[in-house]
Amino acid sequence: MKIDKLLVKKVAAIARINLSEQELIRFTQDFKNILKDFSELRKIDTDSVEPTFCPIDLKNIYRQDSVGKCLTKQKALSNTKHKEKGFFKGPKTI
Repeated sequence: MKIDKLLVKKVAAIARINLSEQELIRFTQDFKNILKDFSELRKIDTDSVEPTFCPIDLKNIYRQDSVGKCLTKQKALSNTKHKEKGFFKGPKTI
């Protein structure tokens, strides 16, 4: 794909971005560098690599549910000034 100032102007117009002449020159070079980097990635042999949607294997993600020590109502409400009648007070919703 040929990257030139005309293509960068077209992309900028689609994105509704006004670019100066210096920005056009800089983005033209940046686009060329990005495509060059992707062409380097295409050279990597990935035939033996399994496709994946998650790079981290999610095994044993569940833990045993166990009862622990709970906060008292007074301790839970001690750090808020938004409380009323022993409960947290939130914003009014309509």
